[in-house]
Amino acid sequence: MKRHCRQPRPDWREKVEHVGLTFHSHENGPYWDESAAYELTAREVEQLEIAANKLHFLCIDAAEAVIRNHWWSRLGIAEAAVPEILKSWERDDFSLYGRFDLSYDGVTPPKMLEYNADTPTALVEAAVVQWFWLQELQPQADQFNSIHERLIAAWKRWQGKTIHFSGIKENAEDEMTVLYLRDTCEQAGVKTKSIFIEDIGWHLREKCFVDLDQDRIERAFKLYPWEWLWNEEFSVHLANDCLQFIEPAWKMLLSNKGLLPILWELFPGHPNLLPAYETPDPLGNRYIRKPKLSREGSNISWVEAGVEVEKNEGSYGAEGYVYQAIADLPDFSGQHPVFGVWVVDHQAAGLGIREDARRITGNLSRFIPHYFT
Repeated sequence: MKRHCRQPRPDWREKVEHVGLTFHSHENGPYWDESAAYELTAREVEQLEIAANKLHFLCIDAAEAVIRNHWWSRLGIAEAAVPEILKSWERDDFSLYGRFDLSYDGVTPPKMLEYNADTPTALVEAAVVQWFWLQELQPQADQFNSIHERLIAAWKRWQGKTIHFSGIKENAEDEMTVLYLRDTCEQAGVKTKSIFIEDIGWHLREKCFVDLDQDRIERAFKLYPWEWLWNEEFSVHLANDCLQFIEPAWKMLLSNKGLLPILWELFPGHPNLLPAYETPDPLGNRYIRKPKLSREGSNISWVEAGVEVEKNEGSYGAEGYVYQAIADLPDFSGQHPVFGVWVVDHQAAGLGIREDARRITGNLSRFIPHYFT
């Protein structure tokens, strides 16, 4: 594995916008950063792919253990959500995608940091933007990236149906992701409609969810966390089972960091797992503290010698914490990459790399393209 410094294309902003990446910069600099690129070997790509496939099914096994043992409180899951999770699990409701965040140095096996299994972003840049970058600048190389094709293939099972696509208003990154996924769905020959989460309505007489045209919403992709849905006014109607969400309710189990100690409990010593517990005691005075429902690195703390040396701010933590052993990230001239392996329709499909000078990846950590030879 190598990190190469490169000269960005003079018109890189226009080029990434042309292929759908509107959230490419922020007030502190670029988010999409092609001043560097990671070169991997075919063996390293294979290791990441195999690890993600194994971890996905380990997580499903762990979710089954949660259900079998009624470990809902260990994940901080609301009691009202349990019946919907159980029904969704028994139906084996369709799951589209997720993203594992892994630590990897090219030598030791990839280690699972967390599984973004409900509302993962950084998709457009992984599936499309870095592919066009590769075709222009590294056409002789390859890339771990079949995300786009596999998304289209996964949607094809819904031909003849209509899927609504929803996110929240005034969020550029989320809107970009929803628009991209809607486009892949339409490329699969599926009819789509768009509606913001805030505009979904409930039809009292027909007992169904409706859009602004008063059309029934029977299935909907939502870029909106399940734990937030249960706090919405219309959540009382979710038990009616008149709307199939993508991602389904059972993905609440996989996207919850409370699953990390359960994974280690069920599969101790697994080469792709880090020790994780519900208290810090087994880890001594060096560990990572993570809120069970944290997103984009919020409220995660890095503790060394019992002292908090790095922390991301945020609004999570009331749901409880888990404690994970530290995986020392690779250091490339002060930059620390995290390897995000995408899973589409239960199969590893591609890679996106985020890096930061800090060791806790956050919302503004840069996306760096990759290739392998």
